[in-house]
Amino acid sequence: MQNPFTTTFSKAPEYTYIATNKIDEILENFSYQNPSESVYKITGVRGSGKTVILAKVEEELRNDFNKENGWLVFDLNPTRDMLGQIAAMLHKEGFGKNDIKNRSVTISATVLGSGGGVGYASEKEDLFFDMGVEVESMIKQAQEKGKKILIGIDEVSKTSEMIKFASEYGRWLRANYPVYLVCTGLYENIQEVCNVKNLTFFRRATTIKTEPLNIVRMSEMYKNRLNIKAEEAREMAKCTKGYAYAFQKLGSLYFKKKKTECLEDLIPELKAELFAYSYEKIWEEMTEADRFLVSLLIEKTDYKREEVLKLMGERAGNYSMYRDRLLKRGILESRQAYISLALPYFTDYLKEYCL
Repeated sequence: MQNPFTTTFSKAPEYTYIATNKIDEILENFSYQNPSESVYKITGVRGSGKTVILAKVEEELRNDFNKENGWLVFDLNPTRDMLGQIAAMLHKEGFGKNDIKNRSVTISATVLGSGGGVGYASEKEDLFFDMGVEVESMIKQAQEKGKKILIGIDEVSKTSEMIKFASEYGRWLRANYPVYLVCTGLYENIQEVCNVKNLTFFRRATTIKTEPLNIVRMSEMYKNRLNIKAEEAREMAKCTKGYAYAFQKLGSLYFKKKKTECLEDLIPELKAELFAYSYEKIWEEMTEADRFLVSLLIEKTDYKREEVLKLMGERAGNYSMYRDRLLKRGILESRQAYISLALPYFTDYLKEYCL
């Protein structure tokens, strides 16, 4: 029997997918004739299911029903020329000029005496090609044909390609073209893009933060896919704390375990996988302030605000700022008057490798 659990990052589980309300929220909005939101930013800690939300939205809008209702879904690679990708995809759908080929513009400057000049040249003397103008023209054609376009971008960051794309996208929004954007990224990377000048629309766009998986749904998935008792399934679900990567990894380990092994025997290997493939990178990306605060939270499960302020000493005045950033990044969780580390066995990782 094939292992139903998927541990590859950025791959949507086929047999062990657990639905979230976040996906329904996006799809419901896009189902209206004039959606109230055009842009969604999905953030969360590594391994928390950001890519899965994006993939499921794209999958739904690619189905036959939504195709008939005019949806086109373009999944972009953020490391390449995104405007060029959109142009190619629109051209493949039949929009744009039939004679579009790779065109280049040569800009040359000559200095003559004390003056200077800039000349423009192209394959055709009467043509000055601009990719942004060309793509907008193609989008307008798509609009006239009743098409709606979803652009999906996984793991955005502040790159020249992303800024160039976002600047053009802002113009499409102002022109009221039916082009919608769903992107994922780590909190700090999303914030860097938000802070770019003239990208106000991106800063104000709806942010969706990944949440822990539902413990009941995880338990049912373990019970049904692994054919185990409900009590053991619940215990497994609790071990993961709702962290999507841990949920998939523990399920995979249990599926492959020897008959003589029990759940307790699998925990060391689960921890090793989390430490090596997730937590090491998370720790590297944390700021000094982030590390300072989480290092204070390793002796027990929950801490009251007053306890943390006492531990912070002279830096207590920065508590709210440190806490809020870690909450947004998905490293801390807050319940009533308490805060705690959100990731399973993260305390063990800090004690063994970081402090």
